[in-house]
Amino acid sequence: MRRVLVIGSGFAGLWAALGAARRLDELGPRAEAIEITVVSDRPFHDIRVRNYETDLSDCRIPLGTLLDPVGIGHIVATVTEIDVEARTVTARQDGRTVAIGYDRLVLAVGSQVARPDIPGLREFGFDVDTFDGATRLAAHLDGLARRDPTPGAGTVVVVGAGLTGIETACELPGRLAALFGGSLAPKVQLVDHNPEVGSDMGASARPVIESALSGNGVHCMTGVSVVAVDADRVTMSSGDVVPTATVVWCAGMRANPLTAKFPVTRDRFGRLPVDDYLRVDGAPGVFAAGDVAAARVDDGHLSVMSCQHGRPMGRCAGYNVIGDLLGQPMMALRIPWYVTVLDLGPAGAVYTEGWDRRVVASGAVAKATKKTINTERIYPPLTGSRQELLAAADPDLQARPPRG
Repeated sequence: MRRVLVIGSGFAGLWAALGAARRLDELGPRAEAIEITVVSDRPFHDIRVRNYETDLSDCRIPLGTLLDPVGIGHIVATVTEIDVEARTVTARQDGRTVAIGYDRLVLAVGSQVARPDIPGLREFGFDVDTFDGATRLAAHLDGLARRDPTPGAGTVVVVGAGLTGIETACELPGRLAALFGGSLAPKVQLVDHNPEVGSDMGASARPVIESALSGNGVHCMTGVSVVAVDADRVTMSSGDVVPTATVVWCAGMRANPLTAKFPVTRDRFGRLPVDDYLRVDGAPGVFAAGDVAAARVDDGHLSVMSCQHGRPMGRCAGYNVIGDLLGQPMMALRIPWYVTVLDLGPAGAVYTEGWDRRVVASGAVAKATKKTINTERIYPPLTGSRQELLAAADPDLQARPPRG
């Protein structure tokens, strides 16, 4: 029995496993002696991009409900080593070390928020990078609301005015108002070292974002950095000290450290170089998808760390890893369109198209698109139907989301 091993159960990992199962199903009897196994440090598929939201009740899906119906195995363990020459993976499971062999490997362990070595950040900082991190933040805010008011208790400092930071900041004023009622005036401070917020969103979207932040009551501090975090304050490079009990770090992402296990040169985000079929350059038998891979999506652009690219990259990697193992045709990854739909809380959303991020919709129209993406489009089928799960793993590219 030959094994395809998928490490990770996020957007890229889940769809790589399902894409591989679909390809085996297409090839029929010749593929019967191949098993697909997912290794993940938690038995869930988390809808990570919704972690900025207040209600996360629908954002964690038991992995077995998605893999068992199609016959994919899953092991809950934390991978610590990858030996490309021996084609083995070492992992920790329930306090013991286990070795898992493979014939082909798909690395899809995603990314994590980049926390610099700032005094107090690891001890006192929060994030919405993971489901567990987001629930920890929620428990912290709930706890503050139940205590006697203290200076800074109703103030949240969000660090990083990129997409995650903006969405988090826009969500918080209403969330804090609901928690504290009239006992405290909630204040949200968005901080970024760049001279303007949403610097990656381009000139077309920036006025929409700035207007939304202002309308939502979010205060912006740009051109400054955080230099220290304490239990009741944050200190800026400008010398300003903001009383706060809550600092949410949303500044920067890095590929999972497992990418360092491969003898290749990684990019500035820690991502692995891959060819058009998502094979890792210099690592025979290894594919990479999602945030750990720097893949060409068209003639001029590399993939970005987002579920928009992670999901199709996963499907493509799953299709190709089976093709590579059985000597069957593979397909080149190409994604001919790029959009961004940014949630702006009560102000709606902004929808941009193209790599220059030209605004094509905003307000309620864009918000309707964002709601469809967050609650329908990025979810796998939840019916437990093998047929529906395999159909959803079709590697043919999904169309861009409609406006409204």
